Amino acid sequence: MPFPVAPYSTFPILLRSPLLRPGLTAAILATACAVLAQPAAADEKPLWEAGMGVGGLVMPDYRGSSQSRAYALPMPYFVYRGEFLKADRNGVRGTLLDTDRVELNISGAASLPVNSDKNDARQGMTDLKPTVEVGPSLDVNLWRTTDHRTKLDLRLPVRAAFTVESSPKSLGWVFSPRLNLDVEDVAGFNGWNLGLLAGPLFQSRRYNDYFYSVAPQYAAAGRPAYQAGGGYAGTQVLSSLSKRFKSTWVGAFVRWDTLKGAAFEDSPLVRRDQYLAAGLAVAWVLGESSKKVEWDY
Repeated sequence: MPFPVAPYSTFPILLRSPLLRPGLTAAILATACAVLAQPAAADEKPLWEAGMGVGGLVMPDYRGSSQSRAYALPMPYFVYRGEFLKADRNGVRGTLLDTDRVELNISGAASLPVNSDKNDARQGMTDLKPTVEVGPSLDVNLWRTTDHRTKLDLRLPVRAAFTVESSPKSLGWVFSPRLNLDVEDVAGFNGWNLGLLAGPLFQSRRYNDYFYSVAPQYAAAGRPAYQAGGGYAGTQVLSSLSKRFKSTWVGAFVRWDTLKGAAFEDSPLVRRDQYLAAGLAVAWVLGESSKKVEWDY
């Protein structure tokens, strides 16, 4: 739910947090061939950087909701450039395999809770709990420039999903293959980083059942009973822009989401089949390590 996003891509750990996806993620529709390139010399950067920031988001209650809300959230800024654990503008991940072209990472995502009493489509139904997702992601570099400032990757994350409550409930799985294009110093503007992400979502029956089924006891006028199935869950396209100044980081994102053709598109809880979400954040870097590491991401 990138700075977001997404669930799914979301502010460095400001978080590229799919805290921002009641469902997120995704970027540019394109085709590419792998091209051999000589790696550029890595820069030396602090092992870690830490700070604090604030972000503003406008997002729907859940994917398909006709109601959106604005959120103002305190957000931690944390970058860690370890050999195994990494936290940067590509998200938080643990690297299980790292070659010149392929990485096997651990990825995660989350979604916000929904108060059904404040959502017209869900009036009288149980609230939606916040969810978390975790699982492996196979990331393949398809193309990059010799200086590594522009890269096109194929990312294949598969995550198990759970509700966040006293007795967590398994929601099955989410698979969100996507193409990710990162461009540093975009259009010649030093320090400005552009991210473009696009791809489809596939979700298990249990996941879709949690968000989009209507049990018979909750059926009402204009909201018939409905049983959601698993499968294709729509497509997301996301664009983000960020820059790190001397002691300040700023970032913004916009995400387009479509549910056309989704397995649950005809659910009475789906009131809109496409929408935009957006966010803006600023963070202040309060400290960094004296230890430097080579970094070419």
